[in-house]
Amino acid sequence: MINIILADDHHIVRNGIRNLLEKEADINIAGEALTSEEALQMLGNTSADIILADMNMPGASGIELVEKLKAADNPVKMMLLTMHDHQHYINKAFQAGVSAYLIKSISPEELLFAVRLVHSGRKYLCTELSLRLLDQAISSPVTIDDDRVKVDFSERELAILTLIAEGNTNQEIADKLFTSKRTVEGHRQSMIDKAGVRNTPSLVRYAIRHGIIK
Repeated sequence: MINIILADDHHIVRNGIRNLLEKEADINIAGEALTSEEALQMLGNTSADIILADMNMPGASGIELVEKLKAADNPVKMMLLTMHDHQHYINKAFQAGVSAYLIKSISPEELLFAVRLVHSGRKYLCTELSLRLLDQAISSPVTIDDDRVKVDFSERELAILTLIAEGNTNQEIADKLFTSKRTVEGHRQSMIDKAGVRNTPSLVRYAIRHGIIK
């Protein structure tokens, strides 16, 4: 059973959510509060898994409520239902420790899905906001650090890099260039450091992206 406390000072909104949730066999409305303070007091006498709260309530906000719960090491999970759809509020809420961020235009089906997902221990951002943030990420211009573009590799390094991209091992490269395996490994690491990447696959992607090799 999922025990939920509803915290919202708007009676119509709270009643609508209660009517939706209490129809579900696996959900129990453990209590209703008008403010964050009432919700905190209710936790002392009521067993609850989730608090579903409005962002803006008289007194402490929904984000301040989750901060208080976190400070008290209270394991109850917090879900915010709000009209605020700006990324600033989303970031602030998840940084504070909320488990779900939902806007009030969410469908009943998605609300129920979010409740069960959060109860299982996962986090959730409603679909509308997720798609909006995805669109923003896709449309944002990709910038490249000019300092990283201007990396100069020696002729020896370029020869080794080309052979790396072709799939040769360190030993195979050493044999083809008449050098030692250790020397090849040293050049490989030097190029990784110069390019500011983490590993060999990243080095190859970097070189192709910037036209160093084809």
